[in-house]
Amino acid sequence: MKKKLALLTMMAAAVSMSAFAVQADELTTIGYAQVGHESDWRTANTQNYQDVFSEENGYELSFVDCDNDNAAQLEAVRTFINQELDYIVIAPIQSAGWDTVLQEAQDAGIPVIIADREIEADASLYDAWVGTNTTNEGITAGNWLAEYLDGAEANILVIEGSVGASAALGRTAGFNQVAEEHEEWKILDSQSGDFTQDGGQAVMESFIKSYEGQFNVVVCQNDNEAYGAMDAMDAAGITYGVDGDVILISYDATHDGLQYTLDGKINCNVECNPIQAETVKGVIEKMAAGEEYEETTLVEDQAFVAPGIESEYAVTMTQEILDGRAY
Repeated sequence: MKKKLALLTMMAAAVSMSAFAVQADELTTIGYAQVGHESDWRTANTQNYQDVFSEENGYELSFVDCDNDNAAQLEAVRTFINQELDYIVIAPIQSAGWDTVLQEAQDAGIPVIIADREIEADASLYDAWVGTNTTNEGITAGNWLAEYLDGAEANILVIEGSVGASAALGRTAGFNQVAEEHEEWKILDSQSGDFTQDGGQAVMESFIKSYEGQFNVVVCQNDNEAYGAMDAMDAAGITYGVDGDVILISYDATHDGLQYTLDGKINCNVECNPIQAETVKGVIEKMAAGEEYEETTLVEDQAFVAPGIESEYAVTMTQEILDGRAY
């Protein structure tokens, strides 16, 4: 009897393992080469991908945090190719240098989706792009500042994002496009804070030493840089925000960034929506079904301003808006 029970147990286990193997084979494999973990925005974006491309949803996600190392990101993509994954998603650290590895993916027959940021490569080398329009984000920030100043002079300091990142390039180009229309504006300096709080603080400390008393606008190209700039200005006794001497503009509109906007510390915060994985999933589903899909998909975002500010270009921040944020 015991032998019979043991045999039945072994048979049940074999059936269970076989079912697991079949289930594993049915999962769609996705490789995601993420920029890194440099900001709250990036953390929210990573979590979004992990939630959407879960086993429960029929996916097996191979996730690589490339830690802002461009060479490591290229190697991660090549590893995905060697693993013969079904689809590859890339959030590019730098915009240039992608032609060779994209050709390798194409030769292997693996569809590639570029996400979040943009690249400098022929569109025929990848299958789709999903992200936000960072140039428009820069234009929005510039238009809001022009509206807010209403002809007053601006002496501006800019803390840019990572060198070579399309988000930094786009926001810079968009903001400068508006700045060129205003003779009363002067950009005193522009340096990279690498999209980090420490970087933002270090650049702002340097700016304060070089331009003390000369600036009235600080533009930070993400929220974490803004937090660092705020720390530096606090330490130097410089006031900022709605009731301060310095107008503070930020990008990303993460939860904490919008809390500071609600508190009046940040005057204007231009959103870059990190919730993009569901859109990427929709593209992949259409690819898998052999249906037509959008080769370029813009993820919608907006801008927010501190209470007491009314704007044509941004929504006035409220507690209700903050409570409703998913990130």
